[in-house]
Amino acid sequence: MSRIPARALAGVLLGASVGFAASLLPVWAAAPSAEAPKLTRTVVMTGLQNPWDIAFTPDGVMLFTEKCRGVSARLADGKTVRLFGTTGSAVVAPDLFCQGQSGVHGIVVDPDFAKGKRDIYVFMASSLRTPATNRVVRLTLNADATSVSNRTDIIEDIAYKHAANGAGAAGAHSGGRMRFGPDGYLYVTTGDNHNATLPQDLKRLGGKVLRVNRDGAAAPGNNTPAGGDPRIFTYGHRNVQGITFRPAGQPDAGRPFTAEHGPNHSDEVTALVAGGNAGWDPQNRPGLRCPDDYCGYAGNPNTMPMTDTQRFPDAMPPSWVYNGSGRGMDSALFLDGEQWKGWNGRLLVSLMRGQRIVVLKLDERGMAVDDATVDLPSTRTRTLVQGPKGNLYTANDDGEIWRVVPN
Repeated sequence: MSRIPARALAGVLLGASVGFAASLLPVWAAAPSAEAPKLTRTVVMTGLQNPWDIAFTPDGVMLFTEKCRGVSARLADGKTVRLFGTTGSAVVAPDLFCQGQSGVHGIVVDPDFAKGKRDIYVFMASSLRTPATNRVVRLTLNADATSVSNRTDIIEDIAYKHAANGAGAAGAHSGGRMRFGPDGYLYVTTGDNHNATLPQDLKRLGGKVLRVNRDGAAAPGNNTPAGGDPRIFTYGHRNVQGITFRPAGQPDAGRPFTAEHGPNHSDEVTALVAGGNAGWDPQNRPGLRCPDDYCGYAGNPNTMPMTDTQRFPDAMPPSWVYNGSGRGMDSALFLDGEQWKGWNGRLLVSLMRGQRIVVLKLDERGMAVDDATVDLPSTRTRTLVQGPKGNLYTANDDGEIWRVVPN
């Protein structure tokens, strides 16, 4: 993989007195050091249709989603079974549809799966409502992982972009990553749908991170601002497609971090706080030309910032801002395990347009102090997860799933 020798690493916004422009300080990327593990890559699966996310059951079954097909399982013997989705699945979901960036996205396994709670959770676009919505569906995986049952739609009203506008096509900016946190609650990321008012609207679920229990009800401690939907954990987001949690043994263990697409600048990693505002507000920007009133692509880091500390002085400061070439930040993962050597506890993020994965070193506050490109072939990586033996698994837009083993 050709290494990009330089890129922009953001400084930290420590308060309202610090301007956004000051956060875009160019630094040189660190080269891999002796503390980095040597990586061995194996292509586990090929020929998939837009694979989006991966999850493992405790007994080693690999579940994966394909955006326009649904959920499948790769069994221990290497056989693949289509579980839920379009025609050909064990259970067909007639309301599932695929449009633009949207369809079947995130998948997670219940934390108590090994105790007999064989539930999985899937993020999908659905036509059950008019207009269409994104939703989270809970399914029960049968004993041999060849089918599912007991569909329960636990969140039905996540915003969906049902029509094109001046900013882009229908189906854009749905978010769709889900992870269970160490606290046992389900975190769900959503997108702004190219809708200028959605991120700051506390009544609607677009441009948010939700935190709910296994039935979809608001988790305690969300600290949602008064009058807001209590399922909202953080708001003011653009299109979060990565969420991960700082592992045990690290400073501030359990804290959620997001990875988020910038517009024409400023991808961001952000350490979340309950009730926090991420500061994205692509509306009412004097001096900018904003098709259909969406100013998200109209400006620069000063005139249309990702984190607007002028409008929102208490906005959550980003841990890392990437403003170099090849943006499009997607999945995120804290590596956890001694086999990762000097990378144990570090944060991986994928840059899709840049076709590379970056490893970040964070300080105790969760702010990035160093970054390097992971030595893997170039591809648009959609997901980063740890699977059996703590190995890294990725899915990419070339229709492949990789296993990456540290040595």
